[in-house]
Amino acid sequence: MHQHTYGFSITTPLAYTEAVEAVTAALKTEGFGVLTSIDVQATLKQKLGADMPPYVILGACNPPLAHRALTAEPEIGLLLPCNVIVYADQGQGVTVSAIDPEAQFSLVQRADLAELAVEVRARLQRALNQLPVVAEPVSHSV
Repeated sequence: MHQHTYGFSITTPLAYTEAVEAVTAALKTEGFGVLTSIDVQATLKQKLGADMPPYVILGACNPPLAHRALTAEPEIGLLLPCNVIVYADQGQGVTVSAIDPEAQFSLVQRADLAELAVEVRARLQRALNQLPVVAEPVSHSV
C-alpha cells in the first residue's frame, strides 16, 4: 500500500468494473456503505466533451462512526463522507485510493476526533487490503 500526504492507494490487477465491485464489497465488511457514486468519466464527457479513462468517486460512510463524529462536532460533516476513488491507470492496472481520515481530521484539531480518525483509517486500510494487488517490481541495489 502506498501512503500519500492525504490518502493511501493500491494498484489491483482487477478490471475496472470488478475493482469497483470488489472495493464496494470490501468496504461493506468494514461497516461502510457507499452513499454516493460519481462517474467522473461520464460527467466530464457530458459537461466538457472531455475524454478520460474510467474514474469513479465513491462516498463511503460507516453510520456508527459518522454519528460519533457528528455528535462531537456537527461541522465535521464538511469532511464527510470518506472518499474512495477507483480509476483505470493507463497501462498500469486499476488504482484504488482512499482518503486518510487522520490527515483529513487533523484540520479539526480535536484529540477525541483524532482517535476516531485512527479507527476509520484502519478500517479503510483493511478494506483496501482485501483487494488483490499488482506485485511491486523487485528493486536491486548495486
